Amino acid sequence: MSQGIQGKLKVLFLCTGNSCRSQMAEGWARHLKGDLLEAYSAGIETHGLNPNAVKVMSESGIDISSHYSKHVDELQDTVFDCVVTVCGHANENCPIFRGDAKVMHVGFDDPPALASDAGSEEEALSHYRRVRDEIRDFVNSLPEALDMKNPGQ
Repeated sequence: MSQGIQGKLKVLFLCTGNSCRSQMAEGWARHLKGDLLEAYSAGIETHGLNPNAVKVMSESGIDISSHYSKHVDELQDTVFDCVVTVCGHANENCPIFRGDAKVMHVGFDDPPALASDAGSEEEALSHYRRVRDEIRDFVNSLPEALDMKNPGQ
């Protein structure tokens, strides 16, 4: 298992467009677990940074406004300990990674899809907030939830 900066686990949060869920996961991981994890996010496509994701993360005191939507190919030279797919499409289309990266799927609802039928901005943001908090709870379970006993599995 490779170790990143100062022995930290290198973790990639992968989603379809790297616009919302994976960005929130990276933000939470850097904020809550920066002493244990070297967090990254990317997409199998790039859709731009979702402004509502930025907004609800800011409400929690985390600024992801300087993040940008990255294609997973931009990180092809990085050796990860674990890749966490946070949406079904990324899980089904997850590329092969160098080294012995453990790939695991932890799916979260898609806030933009849920918010598309919202009757108000507040209702739309409630979907983002719920998913933000679910991602926070998952990140709080790291690194134990990564089960690094079987890398590459």
